[in-house]
Amino acid sequence: MNAEILCVGTELLLGDVVNTNAAEVAKELAALGINVYHHEVVGDNPKRLKESLELSFKRADLVILTGGLGPTYDDLTKETVAAYFGKELVMDEEYLKLLKGFFEKSKRKMTDNNIKQAMMPEDCLVLENPMGTAPGCILEKDGKIAIMMPGPPREMLPMLQGPVREFLKSKSDCILTSRVLNVYGIGESSIEAELKDIMVNYKNPTLAPYAKTGECQLRITARAKTEEEGMRLIEPVKKEILQRFPNGEIYGENYESLFEAIVDCLCENNHTLACAESLTGGLISSRIVDYPGASKVLMGSAVVYSNEAKNKLLGVSEDTLKKFGAVSKECAAEMAENARKIMGADIGLSTTGIAGPSGATDKKPVGLVYIAVSTEKGTAVEQLHLARGRKDDREMIRNASCCKGAFMVLKASKQLKSF
Repeated sequence: MNAEILCVGTELLLGDVVNTNAAEVAKELAALGINVYHHEVVGDNPKRLKESLELSFKRADLVILTGGLGPTYDDLTKETVAAYFGKELVMDEEYLKLLKGFFEKSKRKMTDNNIKQAMMPEDCLVLENPMGTAPGCILEKDGKIAIMMPGPPREMLPMLQGPVREFLKSKSDCILTSRVLNVYGIGESSIEAELKDIMVNYKNPTLAPYAKTGECQLRITARAKTEEEGMRLIEPVKKEILQRFPNGEIYGENYESLFEAIVDCLCENNHTLACAESLTGGLISSRIVDYPGASKVLMGSAVVYSNEAKNKLLGVSEDTLKKFGAVSKECAAEMAENARKIMGADIGLSTTGIAGPSGATDKKPVGLVYIAVSTEKGTAVEQLHLARGRKDDREMIRNASCCKGAFMVLKASKQLKSF
């Protein structure tokens, strides 16, 4: 089955609202083995919506629409789709009763335009909306299916992951099973050069690289009748990839990011972390606490941007700061060691450097970064040169430093465990 996603709303076209619905619907369809070749956004205009709907159904058997189901005059999705299928809108008395009950329970006056939400296409399957007042619906005719869901994600997602998922399962004879290998330290082009033969020659499963901020992902996807069958197809490809990258570049599987991997690794190894951030200004610790379990492993973080803070809060010696400067391997080492000891952690991580555009010298240019990791076994410092001469260098340097620090923590935790 081929599907298209059609998101309705002028606010999406104007950029006032980010269209997250398309991504969520696409992921759900992929998991069900349903092909998606086109996404489209159209404004609240009946003529253009009709044109988009007709084009979508020329190319696809299934069109999933989000938005345009509300009570106002410009919410015209149901009307347009019903007309395409040759169906009239009729009052759904049961849903009208539910709608009136909602307003009574919330002690709000139900205005006349809300009645429109209970008008449904003839012969449709009504999808209840427990998170709002606009129901969704499904229409089928002559091998074509339209699924309409509300636009607000908090209303759309439960409908998508509930009744819509169950409906689509009955229409698909296979599922897609995917595994993601997380890669750090190798660019997307280098990954493709190493794995191009697999990408070109394998049809099921398929392999595709994706660049993310500071890292890459390799997605292996198999089409099969069951997840177990899909995994049997995936495993040999996964094994082949791991053999081609034997030096630890693949740091994990199915992680959203390096920072999720940090939390998981530290929890598994029963290690704790203390951060001392100058250059990154708290970004590393902020990204770590995005993930559940961070409270078990992150002892604390000191944002020490000035020399005074480095000295007073972390005990970096004045001699080190005068002789070598804040941007030095010596300062980075003391920051990591002292953070670990002061906070009582197993691992200390520090970052210091020059993100620019100001503050550079001939000896210490923009992009010079030192990152240190300290454990009871010793302290390792890495020097990086990250500048590319672009306008976004400052953001890129800080993000790249975060990822490098995270990767160093992963290595340190694994090394500590092996002792």
